[in-house]
Amino acid sequence: MSLFHILAVLLTASAIFSYINYRFLKLPTTIGIMLAALCFSLLLNLLGPIGIDIEHEVRSMLGSIDFDATLLHGMLSFLLFAGALHVDLSDLAKQRGVIIVLATAGVVATTFIIGGLSFYAFELVGLGIPFVYCLLFGALISPTDPIAVLGILKQAHAPKSLEAKIAGESLFNDGMAVVVFLVLIRLASGEAGLSASDVILLFSQEAIGGVLFGLGAGAVTYWMLKSVDNYQVEVLLTLALVTGGYALAEVLHLSAPVAIVCAGLLIGNHGRTLAMSEKTRGHLDTFWELIDEVLNAVLFVLIGLEVLALDFLAEYLLAGLLAIPIVLVARFTSVGIPITVMRHFRSFSPRVIQILTWGGLRGGISVALALSLPANGFRDALVVITYIVVIFSILVQGLSIGPLIRASNREQNSGL
Repeated sequence: MSLFHILAVLLTASAIFSYINYRFLKLPTTIGIMLAALCFSLLLNLLGPIGIDIEHEVRSMLGSIDFDATLLHGMLSFLLFAGALHVDLSDLAKQRGVIIVLATAGVVATTFIIGGLSFYAFELVGLGIPFVYCLLFGALISPTDPIAVLGILKQAHAPKSLEAKIAGESLFNDGMAVVVFLVLIRLASGEAGLSASDVILLFSQEAIGGVLFGLGAGAVTYWMLKSVDNYQVEVLLTLALVTGGYALAEVLHLSAPVAIVCAGLLIGNHGRTLAMSEKTRGHLDTFWELIDEVLNAVLFVLIGLEVLALDFLAEYLLAGLLAIPIVLVARFTSVGIPITVMRHFRSFSPRVIQILTWGGLRGGISVALALSLPANGFRDALVVITYIVVIFSILVQGLSIGPLIRASNREQNSGL
């Protein structure tokens, strides 16, 4: 199937599922679209036995899509920039301590907690997955997905401080998780000579280098934006920043997601207020909101349809069900300990630990990382387990985080 036909199918499906959700389901957009795509996948499974074999065509199409390349080396740059563009830097700065801890130490801690617990859980169901691959599962399932969580936060009217914590962490921790994932991939492949200093150097190069590169690329773009007053040129400059900046960061072996988030924060705050006219700001906001909505829709259609490409063996399903509480326990621990310590010298909104735990949604980034694992006897199991955790996260946690946030708002407003 040609690239044009694949795009035609995905965009048409996204439009139809968006319409169904808007008219009938009335769920948060990303959740409704994915649920509609899951139901469509189930319908295709049911049509097969009665002689209508559309499932084969959809499987063939999914097989021709490299999910890892499509998301991590394509869509992610646009989605991260669009998310960072509307995050208030002053709100983020007030929560910087919490965000830094959760997006760095929190990701590493979650990786090892999930890796250790899942190693024993997988043994219980007959999956002899080596410890290093359990750690890889911990790394790929650790990041909370900004794509999944940002829209839900806005609809739930989360307090500014809480929204800044969740949004800031989710924008940065996927970049950190990719760094951890790359280190573990090298260990899993048996690469010799990988010392502690090599790991620290890789972390520094990817993470710190990504921050510096993103700020530098954002500053150059900011200077160019300030020197022109033409919204077509200015929108094109932001597109160049996102695509060219992401690609160059990858070539330089820097964390491209971290770089684009930093560039997006700079352009979205200083660039919007100091380098753009009101007309340009309006066009820029409309353009990136549209890009964000369209790519979000396509991504969650892909997640919903991906179920057709997976082999759901009984032991994989059981391992996936066991992984759900493991991921939640790890998230609760990695969030609860630092916030409990920080409560001694700063205040937090009510139920912050519960909200950060339950609001730590997993999404397309985890699926893409799982699909990028090397082909061996463990990959299929880990892909299915990841998929089950992601589906639970988006459907169950995503649909119930709103009431939890509203309950916290009521407590805060009543002074309890």
